Amino acid sequence: MSDKNPSRKKEKSYHASKKGKKTFTRRDFIGTLASIGAMGLVADGARKTKKTETKMPVWTGDLKNTAKKAPKIPTTSKPNGLNMILIIADTFRADHLGCYGSTRVKTPYLDAFAKESVLFTDASAEGLPTIPCRRVYHTGKSVLPESKWEPLAPDDITFAQVLQKHGVTTGFIVDTYHHFKPNYNFHRGFDSWHWVRGQETDRWKSGPKQKFDPKKHMPAHLWNQGYDRNMRQYMMNTQDRKGPEDYFCAQSCDAAADWLERNAGPEPFMLWIDMFDPHEPWDAPPQFQKIYRDEYPYERYLFGYGVRNSDIRPDDLPVIKDLYAAEVTFSDYCIGRLLKKVEQLGLKDNTVVVFSTDHGTHLGEEGCVQKTPALLNSCVANIPLIIRHPDRKFASKRIDGLVSAVDFMPTFLSLLGIDDYKNMDGRNMWDLVAGRISSLHDNVYTVFGSFGAIHNLDWHYFQNIRGKSPGKGPCLYNLKNDPEQTENVIKKFPKVAKDLRGKLQNHLKIEIPPLKL
Repeated sequence: MSDKNPSRKKEKSYHASKKGKKTFTRRDFIGTLASIGAMGLVADGARKTKKTETKMPVWTGDLKNTAKKAPKIPTTSKPNGLNMILIIADTFRADHLGCYGSTRVKTPYLDAFAKESVLFTDASAEGLPTIPCRRVYHTGKSVLPESKWEPLAPDDITFAQVLQKHGVTTGFIVDTYHHFKPNYNFHRGFDSWHWVRGQETDRWKSGPKQKFDPKKHMPAHLWNQGYDRNMRQYMMNTQDRKGPEDYFCAQSCDAAADWLERNAGPEPFMLWIDMFDPHEPWDAPPQFQKIYRDEYPYERYLFGYGVRNSDIRPDDLPVIKDLYAAEVTFSDYCIGRLLKKVEQLGLKDNTVVVFSTDHGTHLGEEGCVQKTPALLNSCVANIPLIIRHPDRKFASKRIDGLVSAVDFMPTFLSLLGIDDYKNMDGRNMWDLVAGRISSLHDNVYTVFGSFGAIHNLDWHYFQNIRGKSPGKGPCLYNLKNDPEQTENVIKKFPKVAKDLRGKLQNHLKIEIPPLKL
């Protein structure tokens, strides 16, 4: 019988060798299995039949394992006995902290924490948004030039893995749900992990959809179908919430406090808390929202992902800013409760505590609301970084030198006494803190989507690095005269812009569009 199925014809020829050798096709494989099964069934009877000689199919594929092997983790260093608590909030603008100069937004707990800590005034994100940033934090490796949203690679070595190999107990408390998407593997190296479900569009609860109507919680001109889907999921996730203690960041900080009670002891530990707040949706408890205004247009005004910038009107901005401010203040309150637990457990004298974020957000700057790659300025690229060390000589110290997110892991390992693992791209920030060096970087670099930025103490420059749409750039800010980055001075300083563009291209090692003034 002729085989008229063209797909089978392709199957037959798929493994054909150029040298004419018989190959191991899918049909051969199935036939071989059938033959093996039949031989087992007939046993001695097969010996009485006439033997038909058959040739064993020849495998012509590549048997080599081409996957990269993870580098070995050396264990020559001995941890110094210090613990570490790492708190990463999401979408936390540095200029919304009192310790970074805010006079409007209330952050009393982190401000008090900063007085006991080292505060870095010029820290920058490297790869944005959420997941590229976490890849940098967890591995100490740069994700540039593409800053891809992708899982940890099989050959990545994480901060937790290095610590675990050195006998440090590791814990992971997370409500940033992206970490636990299929195969993302950010729990790698942690002795325990706890996922607080329900943030944003986490597919946690699936009904009843008809019970919730996002249109009742926002202006009609901001509504669209995509936003409706996002917010309906969030409303289903929060339908059983009764009070502030049920909000996700409160749950995460409470879970972290419980973990500390169980694990604080003679052996060193590292606890990583990754909380999604103050990321959208901006939906803080009412008592925190009322800090910023007595009345809102809706009893529960929701603002989250899916709203189009083009639909936002000038009179929307004051309310949106207040919703974000309330979310920041509530996040500060939850973190404050956790820091109080650290003190109650007597951990301040032997524990390094770190607070930071992945990136900031826009709140109306040049018409942008929510983080926007096309306006890659300080609102998004600059991040707060505060580190409290048990040694009181570092309290209230401010570091004005440039540091980058890629420097986090090298610094944290050094603070814990581990200096044998070198497979990282960043540098030890504590050399700057301890006065061993006068500067760490001449320039730092950030990539978000199709846009890239170069930043130093005098200038901030960004442009589209892989497309034609200029966004809000090319843009150059003079940081000495305009630290808030409000005026594009690229036409006043074309030579500076060309020099920075060249350095950006050299660092990214890609051909970026030419500068047109």
